[in-house]
Amino acid sequence: MQPLHLILLSGWGVDQRIWQPLEALWPTSLTVQAVEWPGYGDTYPLAANASLEELADAMAEPLASDAVWVGWSMGGLLATALLAYLPPPRGLILLGAGDAFCSKDEVSAKGGVTSAELSAFQRACQRDPTATWQHFLRWQAQGESSPRQAYRQLRDWLGDMPPADNTTLATGLHWLASIDNRSRLAAPPCPVVRFIGEHDPLIAPPQRSNSVILNGVGHCPMLSQPQALATAIIRHTTLMANANTAIL
Repeated sequence: MQPLHLILLSGWGVDQRIWQPLEALWPTSLTVQAVEWPGYGDTYPLAANASLEELADAMAEPLASDAVWVGWSMGGLLATALLAYLPPPRGLILLGAGDAFCSKDEVSAKGGVTSAELSAFQRACQRDPTATWQHFLRWQAQGESSPRQAYRQLRDWLGDMPPADNTTLATGLHWLASIDNRSRLAAPPCPVVRFIGEHDPLIAPPQRSNSVILNGVGHCPMLSQPQALATAIIRHTTLMANANTAIL
């Protein structure tokens, strides 16, 4: 059997440092690599209004097909979309990511983001990207057992400025608004499993179907329950590496 290889993909406005709490929890049998999206960390950004085809070209080498991909938040949305352009991985784990970012229904007290809310967020980001990014960090930390502590962790790692330029942030918001992965997930080319935090403020109830619910966490389980998250990822990675194509 091939050795297990895991690729970790972060979300909008957050780079690979989000995965730091899991670093000491991976078994030696698993090779784990956190990969940056274009424009994050030291990676070269894409041009304004970049297409998914251009994203696929940039990610063709780092997104190895002999690995299981773990996409968190926007990272899950993009990883799913890239299944249409790149050789499929051994499996795909979606963490805090549904078929689409925006809810098609009314947002409930249990979570979700409407298209109108995302449009307002895009306008705010055009006016003041840094303040809007800081607001988003607070927003996604709300579902954790200690939101203030989760937010402080994010700010301690990321600092006072977004880890990507304004063009990269705007392109990411465009993808969040436009990508719909329902058809791709209806007939995926590889095994897929979805993890959703019980209190995730960004996921509406209809998006929680066919998902493994992570109890007691929100959108950032790597901050609030890293051991439980690592255990779940390891278990499903092992299953998916030996599974037939299906949504687990």
